[in-house]
Amino acid sequence: MVDISFIKGFRWLGLILISTLLVLIFRLPAAAQTPKHYTELEFPPLPEVSLPEYERYELSNGMVVYLMEDHQLPLVKGNAVIKTGSRLEPASKVGLAQTTGSLMRLGGTQTHAANKMNELLEQRAARVEVSIGTSSGSAGFNTLSEDLETVFNLFSETLQEPAFSPQFLALIKNQQQGSIARRNDDPGNIASRELDKLIYGEDSPYGRTIEYETIDNITRDDVVAFYEKYVRPENIILGIVGDFEPQAMKSLIENTFGKWQSNTPEPEIKIPSATQKQGQGVFFVNQPQLNQSNVLLGHLGGKLDSPDYPVLAVVNGVLNGFGGRLYNNLRSRQGLAYTVYGFWSAGYDYPGMFIAGGQTASETTVQFITSLLEEVKRVQTTAITSDELDYAKESILNSFVFKFENPSQTLSRLITYEYYGYPQDFIFDYQKGIKATTIEDVQRVAQEYLKPEKIVTFVVGNEKEINPPLSQLGQTVTSIDITIPEAKS
Repeated sequence: MVDISFIKGFRWLGLILISTLLVLIFRLPAAAQTPKHYTELEFPPLPEVSLPEYERYELSNGMVVYLMEDHQLPLVKGNAVIKTGSRLEPASKVGLAQTTGSLMRLGGTQTHAANKMNELLEQRAARVEVSIGTSSGSAGFNTLSEDLETVFNLFSETLQEPAFSPQFLALIKNQQQGSIARRNDDPGNIASRELDKLIYGEDSPYGRTIEYETIDNITRDDVVAFYEKYVRPENIILGIVGDFEPQAMKSLIENTFGKWQSNTPEPEIKIPSATQKQGQGVFFVNQPQLNQSNVLLGHLGGKLDSPDYPVLAVVNGVLNGFGGRLYNNLRSRQGLAYTVYGFWSAGYDYPGMFIAGGQTASETTVQFITSLLEEVKRVQTTAITSDELDYAKESILNSFVFKFENPSQTLSRLITYEYYGYPQDFIFDYQKGIKATTIEDVQRVAQEYLKPEKIVTFVVGNEKEINPPLSQLGQTVTSIDITIPEAKS
């Protein structure tokens, strides 16, 4: 007869031996699991990006329409770019464009009062928005596919039949006055705003600010006149992307926008130019409550259609980011700042700016500014390494795919290019330019476009704690008065 206890003991012994063996195996170093150095990692090439299919056509009244289907989710999104902007408003009524955009949405329509319109949108988790910025206006909607007709009709009413409620006009003007009262609360906002004034000029449409007086000057008649002058079908590019049936969408657009006609003569729109107002110098705003300085350095830049823009983007890559010179030298090696940056920022149809800056402790302000200027000059005088070039180019090219993450991004880019008169393949030419950039190109462009002799330095900080003082920079230090002009009684 077989001894059962012996069999059970044998089974337990087997389990113990197997467990011990497994422990020993997993405790042994595995050569295959040894992490590689990042320079040894190999990745397959990124897939080529291309434009998804879309349709462009025009209504008889001149409105341009882009349609791009995307059936991944039951959503439809639309955006209308309007040929207008705050740069077209009179200097005595700065804030008029922003007020007009806000009131078009918040004031309701001639068919739906503001509260009723908000209720209809909230019931459908939909959105209709309008805003007017420096160089363009924007009106958009977002809705579930099943609510498209209802929401699109509200969107159409908002563009064509705004009520311009006097009650909401008063509310918007009050909100703007509140923003004026708080505009000196953030030292970063102070630096950005005042540098714009120094570079473009405080009277330039790219540098001027909304004041109590300019808000007080705005009437409902001004808003209506601005709207009628610029918000018109021939000044609009409408793009719609999402889950829709093309023929049904075309019919909806025709039924809502097809008969829209302007009641005023078409305006002659002249884009304001820009030149640098202030030459080299150091400008300062004293904020005794601060223990660090907000620093901005800048000069007038250029436009995106410059043939050297791709190379300038590579220059930005050399200077910025975790592997860039500014990060490595000012933050990591010298410990002067947690945040530091320097980049060439271009505009579509007017010059942008070259801006460099960051935040640093009060006592290291002068050293930070000096080191920042040295790095700008160094990229002009010393050829970058091949590793720096590869890092900058790969960073840009590897991020290129994220510009095409969804059809909405692509459609927005197409509309923007048409609005400013750029070719539709502009972004692909930009990609080719990045790939073709050489070390010699970087140094040539840095020497041509970066202007250390024209850099305006702006500091917001605590004068008593900045030691050595800003005068050690060897330039005249000019104090800037940021007192907010009082409203007229």
